[in-house]
Amino acid sequence: MRTLRKPETFQRLMLKERLKGRRIGYVPTMGALHEGHLSLIRAAKKESDIVCASIFVNPLQFGPREDFRSYPRPLAKDLRALSGEKTDFLFHPEAADMYSDDFLAAVSLGNASAESSLTKVMCGAFRPGHFTGVATIVAKLFNIVQPHTAYFGAKDYQQTVVIKKMVRDLNFPARIRVVSTFREKDGLALSSRNQYLGPEERERASHLSRVLFSVKKQILDGEKNLASIKASAVRDLSRYVDRVQYFDFRDPETLSELVKPGRATLAAAACYVGKTRLIDNVIITAAGGARRTKS
Repeated sequence: MRTLRKPETFQRLMLKERLKGRRIGYVPTMGALHEGHLSLIRAAKKESDIVCASIFVNPLQFGPREDFRSYPRPLAKDLRALSGEKTDFLFHPEAADMYSDDFLAAVSLGNASAESSLTKVMCGAFRPGHFTGVATIVAKLFNIVQPHTAYFGAKDYQQTVVIKKMVRDLNFPARIRVVSTFREKDGLALSSRNQYLGPEERERASHLSRVLFSVKKQILDGEKNLASIKASAVRDLSRYVDRVQYFDFRDPETLSELVKPGRATLAAAACYVGKTRLIDNVIITAAGGARRTKS
């Protein structure tokens, strides 16, 4: 695996690979890699001529009271994991090379269209500026890496919806591939932040996925009263976690709120176990239409 740090150097290299006709698969990460990240690398290897990963803890997507400084950065372990998967290239830039002191441009996600609601609900309602930071770094990384296909995990579902929309709006020549959430045996979605959890917290955290899969079963069994399902789910989840930040039923494409199950229904939640914020979701596919309310 070849590791490069300078954006201009990596960009020139990737442009040369494109000119050779090689398809570039790309997995952007913030490091602290786990099997979920590696499943994205494996998916990319099946569909690409060369596979690139990046490790960059992006300061723009962290709020003032979030965990930017304490975010895990086990670089040596990450390098071994990527090498073990035979990743071809790693882009690992310095923050100063990505954001100069006079950095000016950013991707704006707020406008008069309804699509701006994509960033105002769910995680966006509690993390102002987060998705602007995500969109800005992803746009920069796409310009540097020049991928044909970029791979993201479904756990960060709202992020994938925002990125897909940005790619369409700004005409990036990249396909976005969303890979299923990788879970532990007890259902807990893998996350770099899981390592913050102590043993007792780790056990309680597993109930997030259990509640979501219980909700999925209720809907597939024919229950249509989403308000009642939500109230029950929040009660159940609150027995185990310290705070439920949100529990929503939304259209998987528009993120509009659903008042009854649609042909596809996104059930998504965020909660705190101790000081650790966890997110997870499931998509329920069932027959029937959808009624939406404005979000």
